[in-house]
Amino acid sequence: MATPKKIVVVTSGGDAPGMNAAIRAVARAGHGLAWEVFGALRGFEGLIRGDLRPLGPRDVGGIMQNGGTILGSARSERFKDEQGQREAIAQLERLGVSAAVVIGGNGSQQGAFALSRAGFPAVGVASTIDNDLVGSDVTIGVDTALNVALEAIERLKSTGSSLRRAFLLEVMGRDCGYLALMAAVAGGAEAVVIPEVETDPDGLAVEIRAAYDRGKPHGIVVVAEGARFNAEALALHFKEHREVGFDVRVTILGHVQRGARPTYADRMLATRLGAAAVDRLAEGGHGVLLGMLRGEVGATPLAEVAGKTKPLDLDILKLAGVMAL
Repeated sequence: MATPKKIVVVTSGGDAPGMNAAIRAVARAGHGLAWEVFGALRGFEGLIRGDLRPLGPRDVGGIMQNGGTILGSARSERFKDEQGQREAIAQLERLGVSAAVVIGGNGSQQGAFALSRAGFPAVGVASTIDNDLVGSDVTIGVDTALNVALEAIERLKSTGSSLRRAFLLEVMGRDCGYLALMAAVAGGAEAVVIPEVETDPDGLAVEIRAAYDRGKPHGIVVVAEGARFNAEALALHFKEHREVGFDVRVTILGHVQRGARPTYADRMLATRLGAAAVDRLAEGGHGVLLGMLRGEVGATPLAEVAGKTKPLDLDILKLAGVMAL
């Protein structure tokens, strides 16, 4: 592959705190090589429309501390088809763009793989708060999302202790319980509910009641939104079928976790991975996802990433149970 002179940055799918830092890193690392850098507006749909904006060094100033993505994000149904992919590549070639950096999670990296498979050089950057992307031990946005959940747990413990309440704290995680599990362990929750493991509401009620009977001043259950029994369903079940001792309340974090200001860890991770993506293209490499592997930036072929998810370490679920005693 010839060294590109014009590259495009794409942010796609669910936004994650730190995406802006990655955009900034790609733009400035690219300009350091005298390349022109563009951003696609609203994900792969922007590629299909040829809707790109220049990203000069000043265009990305003052963005790394903000959540979300300045380029916007969307899920493009058209790009899932070969026709849409061909339209996108034709637009890029018409504009003289010869490589893409795709920042995002599972769906985004399937898009990056589609570009690469069609002969258009693409490099992925691992970014998803679910941390379920193959090819990276930790992904952009995870640390921030977890810290938001931990702050919520601490605040709920304070108010819960005042009135001896239990809180069902619902966090993001439609298909993956990573955020719920890690927040539960690090936050000292009494129980956790995740999509990967079926939860019996009556059994959970027994756990909460046991915590009450042991004299705990509050109860915290962290619930992933994608669990079969979400927080509101559990609260209704307890109200109608099982008395747990505590007065039960529901708190749903939702997109508060996505919109938070990125932590130091996420800003640094995003900066390293974004700059590494440019380095990879400068070396003539592409068709890989860049992520953190054993503490170092590593590359995994997109063919090994696309369409796959990283399994949750269920040994940590056992740890959560022990720590709740």
